[in-house]
Amino acid sequence: MLDFFSELSPVTQALIASLFTWSITTLGASIVFFFKEVRKGIMDALLGFSAGVMISASFWSLLSPAIEMATNLKMTSWIVAFTGFMSGGLLLFIGDKVFSHFSSKNNNNGAGKIKRCLMLIFSITLHNIPEGLVIGVAFGSLAYGVEGATLASAITLAIGIGLQNFPEGSAVSLPLRREGMKRAKAFFLGQATGIVEPISAVLGAFLVLKIQVLLPFLLAFAAGAMIYVVVEELIPESQSNSRKDLMALFTLIGFSVMMILDVALG
Repeated sequence: MLDFFSELSPVTQALIASLFTWSITTLGASIVFFFKEVRKGIMDALLGFSAGVMISASFWSLLSPAIEMATNLKMTSWIVAFTGFMSGGLLLFIGDKVFSHFSSKNNNNGAGKIKRCLMLIFSITLHNIPEGLVIGVAFGSLAYGVEGATLASAITLAIGIGLQNFPEGSAVSLPLRREGMKRAKAFFLGQATGIVEPISAVLGAFLVLKIQVLLPFLLAFAAGAMIYVVVEELIPESQSNSRKDLMALFTLIGFSVMMILDVALG
């Protein structure tokens, strides 16, 4: 099965991987059919593990290959890495500020809880776009044989993103259900937040393949976007549990799994 997958084009690989992450979002949203809420400890463990995977991938699978490829292309590697990394993080930072502004404005105007839930849908959908790009860039970079960019690390990265999509799907569908929305509609809106990932993943892989000189910047950009998501969303959310030590352990496990796949198998 893995041999068959490895023979596919990077764009097709990125599409399949992002369809997997979307399916996990769908699975998370489907919780609305069975429960009104999910044990927080389980969700936090998933978030902690995903945070570890994504932190590890940010260096081993994205930043390190970006620096090496920039050097090979006779670029000033630290400038490429810095500008790409900061651009990825700043894009999400600005997106968060814009979302917070409109969300606050709606709340001051007396908007109902359903409207705030719809703003949550918009926010999660927006932050799924760079996650899709990360997947596309990870698989697209395989075409150039860059050291550190391996099929195993790209697959593990997709799994890590998929795992943190599970709580996101339920984070949309469950609040909507609690506010009286029908289960089917709440499920539909929850899974719809992940539909942008396959689209942006294909776009990311296509850009990498067509414009090689952009690859170092895009790798660093993806790393910056990923670190922002981890620091701003995943770690704070996973640390809201009383068992913070256990959540930290899951983060270490996630980091170690990704590091082993990148270093030992890469």
